[in-house]
Amino acid sequence: MSNELELQGRVALVTGGGRGIGRSISELLAANGATVAVNYVRDADAAAQTVGAITGAGGEAKAYQAAVEDEQACAVMVSDVVADFGGIDILICNAGVASRGRFVADTDAEEVARVVATHAFGPHHLSRLALPSMRTRGRGDIVMISSMATSSMNAGGAPYNMGKAAMEALAMTLAKEERQHGIHVNVVAPGIVETDMGIRLARALTGNREMQDLRALDAVSPFGRACQPSDVSSVVLFLCTAAAGYVTGQRIEVDGGGRG
Repeated sequence: MSNELELQGRVALVTGGGRGIGRSISELLAANGATVAVNYVRDADAAAQTVGAITGAGGEAKAYQAAVEDEQACAVMVSDVVADFGGIDILICNAGVASRGRFVADTDAEEVARVVATHAFGPHHLSRLALPSMRTRGRGDIVMISSMATSSMNAGGAPYNMGKAAMEALAMTLAKEERQHGIHVNVVAPGIVETDMGIRLARALTGNREMQDLRALDAVSPFGRACQPSDVSSVVLFLCTAAAGYVTGQRIEVDGGGRG
């Protein structure tokens, strides 16, 4: 555990918090004193492992099952977190799904609805439900994990691009609406990160279906290594601390300056 514990007394809800970037965020916030509600949809074992890692290090955490696109499930989860821990100070909208890589002409409406609901409607539901508690807590932080996909809008990714773009629009709107209540709202936009989803994306982009990790990309990546979940979680932590007390309505890219 950190000696500083800057987030002591604050409660964080992290969607998709059991795996990949979400796990890294959950563990880092907890290491800095936050109590963490670890949301998951299907992988209860991964969420339990994350909770176990946090509690084993002396922190406090609990797992909550809910599909973020399900407004009623979100309402139950938020109510349970508030009942268990007294409120919500930090909301990290991290849960995500990939689209299938098809062109618009070949994409069915069901896929569009599913992907956009996860990335855009879910954060809207959760923000709306968490705000009444967050407004009473003195300071609130909402961080939405978007993607560098919104900077390029590449072909074959319309549902994902649409969902993340809508998420960013929500964040920028909320930042203006909630500033009067002491709530900061920001976006973190990673490039390809070494997670299960990131490896699948890298396989598709490189055509290397045998790729098991991103070591093959280290040599062509900024700073000689592929982006790690910890690179993203460290930015999220910064945005939730006093050091970012005058930061809101910002989109921070975490791609090693890869476009340059």
